[in-house]
Parts: sequence; structure tokens; C-alpha cells
Amino acid sequence: MKFATAVVFLVALVASASAHMAILYPPPRGGLGTPQYNGRIHTFIGYKDSKWSMRFPCGGYAPSGRKPTALRAGQTVDVRFFASGMKSSDLAQQPKLVPANRQFSQARHGGGMCEFSLSYDNGKTFHLIGRYTKTCPDAYYEWPVKIPANVPSCNKKNQCLFVWSWTQYYHNCADVTIAGVKNGKLPSKSIQIVDFPGHKGGVMANGDGNKHKASTGPNKKEIENNMRGIY
Repeated sequence: MKFATAVVFLVALVASASAHMAILYPPPRGGLGTPQYNGRIHTFIGYKDSKWSMRFPCGGYAPSGRKPTALRAGQTVDVRFFASGMKSSDLAQQPKLVPANRQFSQARHGGGMCEFSLSYDNGKTFHLIGRYTKTCPDAYYEWPVKIPANVPSCNKKNQCLFVWSWTQYYHNCADVTIAGVKNGKLPSKSIQIVDFPGHKGGVMANGDGNKHKASTGPNKKEIENNMRGIY
């Protein structure tokens, strides 16, 4: 996976940002390298803020204006996460796992369930394509998610999204294009939406309990499930 190293100059901003988690790749709305970037990319949907009345979908961010990430049916996307303790070298390439006393701090909140989905209507509906439980998120690992081989193409401006959601509730959207198949079909399952007004509250993530340090990474069985497109 190639990721533009132009984001490195923003490390100073990262260090001062809220210490939560966000996706780094694919680049999301409000994320590093976008004109909208600020610490709110790290805040959860239900966080009270006088400036934003609604953060769902996509954390409240409109399209970034940057070129969408080009994806294709059947492609494996190696999702990366962004933690405020990361250094320039960590942003430029996948960080190497080091002993716990040398790791950067991550607000993993003890881990939990990450869901990955596609939206072809700018966040009105979501189609589940991948899920990791217990150890997700973690910026020390890549999290493989497969675009189903039979999805249709999506090229409508500002409508096509690759989405990460996480119990508590976080929601990042990356603008993408998808080269799909003729008469393709989107997965029927939707995502879990919880813990903000209008939705079920008090949902706790069944995580690994490791609040700030690295986990054991993606579960091998869950990788296999995601590669098979069981959703």
C-alpha cells in the first residue's frame, strides 16, 4: 500500500490533537492531509460541542475536496489507524511493533469492534464488508478489508464512501471511487449504530482491556472471514 508522505508536516498538529483514534488510510474526511483537518477527527459522535449539532454520518465532515481513493471490486484494502502519539516515521510507513515501554500512546479504550462498510449514497445507507472484534483499532497493525468482488461501480462525486465505525461511537468516511462489475450487488447487512442520541445507548465494547498499548493485532480467523466476504 502506498500512502502519500505529504502528511508528515502535520505531525506537530497531531501531537496537540485530542488523543482518540481515527483512520489514516484510506484518508478520511477531516483527516491528515485534508483542508478540514483538526482534532475533531478524533472525537466520538456523541461528544457535546457547541459548534456541531450533528456528527453523523462521517463525524460531521463534508467531502474534503481531495482526489478520492481509487478502489476496485475484489481488492484488499489494508486499513491503517492514526494515533496522536505517532511520529513522522510512523505516518510515512507502517510502524514497527516495539516493546511496550517504547510504544507510542494510543487511546484504544481497551479495543472493541471495528466495522468497515461501503456507502454509495453519502452515508444514508451502509453495507458491511468487514469486521474485527476485541483488538481493533490499533495503529501498529494493518487491518485487511476486502472489497467484495461483485459490487457495482461507484463514481458519483461525493457519494461513494469507505467507512470505519467503532463502538462508543466513532465514524470516519473516506471518499473513494469503486471500479465494480456490471449488474453488481451490494452486501445486505448494515452496520451497528449506537451510543449517540436517537440510537441505543450504553453499548460497551468487548475489547482486550489494553487501553493505550498495542494489541495482538487482527485475529487470523477474522482476517479469513473478511477475505471470504462472509458479510
